[in-house]
Amino acid sequence: MGKTGRTLGIAGIVIVVVLLIVYFSIKGTYNSLVQLDEGVKGAWAQVENQLQRRYDLIPNYVETVKGYAKQEREVFIRVTEARSKVGSANSIGDKINANNELSTALSRLLVVVERYPDLKSNQNFIRLQDELAGTENRIAVERRRYNEAVKTYNVKIRSFPTMLFAGMFGFSKAEFFEVPEAVKEAPKVTFG
Repeated sequence: MGKTGRTLGIAGIVIVVVLLIVYFSIKGTYNSLVQLDEGVKGAWAQVENQLQRRYDLIPNYVETVKGYAKQEREVFIRVTEARSKVGSANSIGDKINANNELSTALSRLLVVVERYPDLKSNQNFIRLQDELAGTENRIAVERRRYNEAVKTYNVKIRSFPTMLFAGMFGFSKAEFFEVPEAVKEAPKVTFG
C-alpha cells in the first residue's frame, strides 16, 4: 500500500469518526428532548388529575352553598359555566384558560360563603370546603412541578446547539400554567 492509499485510509477513518461523533451527538440531543417532552407530558397529567378532582367536587360544593344562598344566582351560573368550559377544553392552552376562569369564579363563590355564617358551620359544607382546599393545594403543587418541567424543556430547546435540531425534530415551546391576575388578588369580603 502506497502513501496515497494510506492517506486515503486515514482520511476514511477520520470521516467515519466524524460521522459517528455527529450521529451520537444528534442521537443524544434527540433522546434528551424526548425525555424532557415526556417529563412535561407527565407533569401535565398530574395537573389534570388534580383539576379533575376539583371539577368533580364543585357540583356538591355549589349545591351546598345554593341551599343557603338562593339570591346569589349569578355567582352559581358563572361557576357552572366555567366548569362547563373546563369539561369541553381540549388543548393544554384551552384547559389552562378554562381552569383559570374556574379559579376566578370559585374565588367569587368564596366571597358568597363569607356572607353566610350558618353555612360555614354546616358539617357537609366544612367537609367539602376542606376537600376543595386540599385539592387547590394539590393543584398548586402540580402546577409548580409542571411549570418546572416546562422551564427545563423550554431552556433545552432554546439552547445552542439543541435549538438547531429541536425544530427539525418537531419539538416546540411548551406553555406555562400561570395563575390568572383575578385569582392573585384576595377576594373582598363585605357583610350586608
